[in-house]
Amino acid sequence: MKKDLPENLVENISIAVVLESATPESKSWNVYLINLKNEPIETVLVTSKGYGKRANEDVKTSILRHSLGNVANRSYALIELIDEQVFGLTNEYWLSYYINDQIYDKKFIFVPESIVESNMIRVPVLNKPGVMIG
Repeated sequence: MKKDLPENLVENISIAVVLESATPESKSWNVYLINLKNEPIETVLVTSKGYGKRANEDVKTSILRHSLGNVANRSYALIELIDEQVFGLTNEYWLSYYINDQIYDKKFIFVPESIVESNMIRVPVLNKPGVMIG
């Protein structure tokens, strides 16, 4: 039963949409997992999907599954490339990982139009501009 599972709180882990490069014609964006913990996380899995409405029609992206392996402490791992065309959708990342044989999971949600310049910060560890949630 779900009530029998321990409530392992996810802390010091973030997902960031990072601006990699920009030219007058286009911008290149990547999504990263940021491990701000002082310990590694193991067997990291992330699913990603986008959903919402565009022109009054329901839109869904494919569900992608990413196996990131282990992520060292105070480090990062690339999850995926992301296209600006989906910034108007809800972008959801469901993370699960292990520490000392205990499983942790958390859903990270970028709401529509949240990936904008006014929300950008200098992402820790990567030292690049991006929008980060944790």
